[in-house]
Amino acid sequence: MSTIPQEFQITELVHQDTYLANGKLIPWHGDTTQVYSTISSTDTYQPTLLGSIPALGEKEALQALDAAVNAYSNGQGLWPTMRVVDRIACMEKFVEQMKTKRDQVVKLLMWEIGKSLPDSQKEFDRTVDYINDTIEDYKQMDRDSAQFKKHDGVNAHIRRGPLGVVLCLGPYNYPLNETFALLIPALIMGNTVVFKPAKHGVLLISPLLEAFCNSFPAGAVNVIYGRGRIVASPIMKTGKVDVLALIGNSKSANALQNQHPKSNRLRLVLGLEAKNPAIILKDADLDLAIAECIAGATSFNGQRCTALKVIYVHEAIVEEFNKRFAAQVDALKFGNPWDDGVKLTPLPEPDKPAYIQELIDDALHKGARIINKKGGDTSENFIFPAVLYPVSKDSRVFQEEQFGPVIPVLSFKDIEEPLDDMAASNYGQQVSLFGRDITTLAPLIDTLVNLVCRVNLNSSCQRGPDVYPFTGRKDSAVATLSVHDALRSFSIRTFIASKDNASNNAILTELLRSRSSNFVSTDYIL
Repeated sequence: MSTIPQEFQITELVHQDTYLANGKLIPWHGDTTQVYSTISSTDTYQPTLLGSIPALGEKEALQALDAAVNAYSNGQGLWPTMRVVDRIACMEKFVEQMKTKRDQVVKLLMWEIGKSLPDSQKEFDRTVDYINDTIEDYKQMDRDSAQFKKHDGVNAHIRRGPLGVVLCLGPYNYPLNETFALLIPALIMGNTVVFKPAKHGVLLISPLLEAFCNSFPAGAVNVIYGRGRIVASPIMKTGKVDVLALIGNSKSANALQNQHPKSNRLRLVLGLEAKNPAIILKDADLDLAIAECIAGATSFNGQRCTALKVIYVHEAIVEEFNKRFAAQVDALKFGNPWDDGVKLTPLPEPDKPAYIQELIDDALHKGARIINKKGGDTSENFIFPAVLYPVSKDSRVFQEEQFGPVIPVLSFKDIEEPLDDMAASNYGQQVSLFGRDITTLAPLIDTLVNLVCRVNLNSSCQRGPDVYPFTGRKDSAVATLSVHDALRSFSIRTFIASKDNASNNAILTELLRSRSSNFVSTDYIL
């Protein structure tokens, strides 16, 4: 414990003994699941116990679902019919209370998923900014709709309305930010939500439960714990879920949506796998390309859907690239999340080092070599990034999304080689393209934008800034997330229309004057 700064030591376990349903923190006296960190707090390695969470069952899951269904009440509930300005006030109250829990959430981010201190702080702060930006964008959306339109003798008042009940499932690698990138826009648009935190990064939600409870009407947001197949599957089977919002694995998404009895009525908002490539042309600035590929492939140990997961290098420069890239990977500092300058941290999944080793062994068997000296060095909770070259296309590390510290490198002579691979891939999120000759870049860009949804010119793949669209083709995503797009993804255009005559116009005028309708309103939110 002496090597762990005092403020980050685990001095008190977090035993989450309640769950949130129907506006109440309901005590739980049943089975619990212990939550461990793969980070050791003793000189002799052993996982660190952080606390426990309720192991809820089908009964509790369906009670939470009923709370959300009742709160929506076929669109008649308090939350979906509330004035926009009042929903915004609830969200502002929540984010102010959330900000008081920063230190607790950041500490749990480090221990639960091994994210470095600066990155954990950034995740929290970025999430607060995301909520505030969402509020501002929603205000502007409402301002833009605070008017009537007239066409062909019909007056129309067009706004965006909620979709219904949302089941929200977030990922472990960004258990706060990416989860809230689903939860917050779903909620503020008037939907009611059942939210299950990720398996890793679950305790960090605990400090925020009271804020949820205090800020929103009963049943608007419900937080449950437990295994997905025990709590999420029964919820989907009821057919009462209108939107499945999930960031994770496509197999999980497919399994859940297939359990819905009326899948044609199910809206999907999904962020799934990716196999984002870097393509390094022979005229690329190697210093820049190497720096960006280091960041893209190794940030948070490669445990990001936006990570660079395969690197194509033109054969004319591959030898130089490999030598310098491998040396810079070996220079990365491994340590605990609170260590100064740390770049590589323990892996949160206990079985991940063994899986990465399987990928390495398979690639070596099929002709690859580990070209960095530290590549594959393993401890109880970590495996050092292995740079593999040349990687066979029938190897697992080429075909699977590794989501961890192993970096396959291939050389190419003809640009059609990586383009054909991308076209054949099941994924289509982003690509990083490194080069300088615009006569080469121009046709490449024109092709790549039709294979993926974001082309990063001379920079690594990433999600942000959050105002930009975040989506993918094929198995990588369904719907678009960004501050603005997420509000649209969790809503539908709906409107009131009336023929332009004296009687109808008098009714509309009185509706606006009396302010008796929350929907029919031209109030301008400042």
